[in-house]
Amino acid sequence: MTILHANRFSSLVGEIYDAAVNPALRSGALEQVSHFVGGCAATILSRDSARLSIEIHQHFGTESRFRQLYRDRYVELDPLLDRHLTIAAEQTIGVTDVMPHADFLATSFYREWMEPQGAIDLATVALEKSDARTTILQVLRHRSRGTVDEPMRERMRLLAPHLQRSRIMGRQIRARAHTVDDLADVLDGLSTAICLLDADGRVVHANAACRRLFADANLLAMVGDRIVARNTQADKIFRSLCEIDSDVGTRSAARRQIELATSVDGQHYLLHACPLKRDRSLSRDIAATALFVQKASTMPSLAADAIAAAFRLTPSELRVLMAIIEIGGVPDIAAKLGIAETTVKTHLGRLFEKTGAGRQADLVKIAAGFAVPFAQRTSFGDDAV
Repeated sequence: MTILHANRFSSLVGEIYDAAVNPALRSGALEQVSHFVGGCAATILSRDSARLSIEIHQHFGTESRFRQLYRDRYVELDPLLDRHLTIAAEQTIGVTDVMPHADFLATSFYREWMEPQGAIDLATVALEKSDARTTILQVLRHRSRGTVDEPMRERMRLLAPHLQRSRIMGRQIRARAHTVDDLADVLDGLSTAICLLDADGRVVHANAACRRLFADANLLAMVGDRIVARNTQADKIFRSLCEIDSDVGTRSAARRQIELATSVDGQHYLLHACPLKRDRSLSRDIAATALFVQKASTMPSLAADAIAAAFRLTPSELRVLMAIIEIGGVPDIAAKLGIAETTVKTHLGRLFEKTGAGRQADLVKIAAGFAVPFAQRTSFGDDAV
């Protein structure tokens, strides 16, 4: 390989790996691959081992109608596609490896699919092979360039491992991105405020409950990318929990504690912080600490539908049960729900019978067993009693 071609090869390999990180670059990289090996069109495609389906992953230089024709009919006539099932990986093959070129020119695959595209020959190389699928790079050779030659075969062979690794890297990057997005969605569904901090105390991520907490700004607020407590007591607690200390043992012990802080409007919150396992060699902007903030409440978030299903409660009985947990006494429940005290007592008796509870306090304990960590919006105010 000449110095010029070596430089082009090195530059192209860089573009191939850049495309793994940025999908928008993949089409351009495949175009450069096609030009470098001496092709006029290139396609990365895969076929399942049962030969039932084909998937075109990337393409350059082939019109959509020819891609569709290939899927619908000519894939079965392609003389090279299935040859990679039995040959060594990264081995480039051309038409003359399987038949005389003159015989190939007489096939319907050439006359009806390749010749209309201006191609005279094609070469393929396997990128990935498994029990389930085989993925290949298919390159068409324009009639002006003549048939596939050894330099074309060699260049495709050299590029194949880089294309393969780029595809693997791309899949891993996409999988991690999906995992992060899915985790963010899960965290947003929790009622507890969760905030991830880096080694310098900057906010890396805050779930929906935490963002609402910052927006209310009664206990904690965001200033830039850092958390600021709204009063002296909360500031002292926050600093003690999230202090950046080189003494890992002391820090870990402190962060196992749960502290009670009071907001400026008099609400009580439970704060807890714990260190995340991380490689010390990683950048300091990686999440290092998880901060949990939960509003202290005697009324936990309950899975009301689950309670009703477990004890076969009617909507009216469930409404009274939730009022017992929230309010307590029969007179207050009656006033809150706008019904007679005798009606409340009737429902209360049915609740005792269905749940096996003997006191209102027992009902509260039973319901507490159905507490859920995720945020939910349930209303019973419109149900008739």
